[in-house]
Amino acid sequence: MQATAYTYDPETRSGSVLLDDGTPVEFGAEAFDAGGLRLLRPGQRVRIETEPGAPGAAPRITLVTLQTF
Repeated sequence: MQATAYTYDPETRSGSVLLDDGTPVEFGAEAFDAGGLRLLRPGQRVRIETEPGAPGAAPRITLVTLQTF
């Protein structure tokens, strides 16, 4: 799935993305580290992998990496 980087904190290696429908979804350091990135800037297009969250909650992001065409 594709999204747009919205926030990123280099100290905690966590942040959030905006799904294409505008929904913000947070990610933790584990998802950032799984993608092998060093830095993420707001506005960058990213590819994310998710797993279902709790019923009624946003999906849990398990990987964040840059979107390549």
